[in-house]
Amino acid sequence: MNDLKGKKIAILTEDGFEEIELTSPLEALKDAGAEVLIVSPKNGKVKAKSGDDWTKEYQVDLQLNHAKANEFDALVLPGGVINPDKLRTNKDALQFVQTFFNENKPVAAICHGPQVLINAEAVRNKKLTSVGAIEADLKNAGAQWEDQEVVVDGNLITSRTPKDLPAFNKATIEAIAKA
Repeated sequence: MNDLKGKKIAILTEDGFEEIELTSPLEALKDAGAEVLIVSPKNGKVKAKSGDDWTKEYQVDLQLNHAKANEFDALVLPGGVINPDKLRTNKDALQFVQTFFNENKPVAAICHGPQVLINAEAVRNKKLTSVGAIEADLKNAGAQWEDQEVVVDGNLITSRTPKDLPAFNKATIEAIAKA
């Protein structure tokens, strides 16, 4: 396993994220030695979903208005339908995401997570993947969409669905270790 000791990772989320798409990368990154913080516009807790069902609440480690992208080494964007839809209309969230791209830091997004990247104007001419439901949105925004379990384009790592999490986590850890 790659050693991410000394690396600080932000997982940016809102209510309505797909639970396994936050918990699996969180666990994998921590196991690799990284410090991982759940960052959210919300204070207190964010609520997860598993498919159509609401599940657990997770403690927010850092409220977005106190988070500085330059203090993190990488960013993870979990999917779910509600979560990215809330984040992509939040100016502070979009600015936070754009800073990672401006500083050429790894950004990993899974499932509906890449929707946030559209509004952050970060997908044009990028190779990526996502859940099939947003394929047309990404193509219309200028992305080169591919149907692969994981697509790495420079420091952008994307995957389709929870079944791709092992490949997504591995590629994310490798990108952060290399950066």
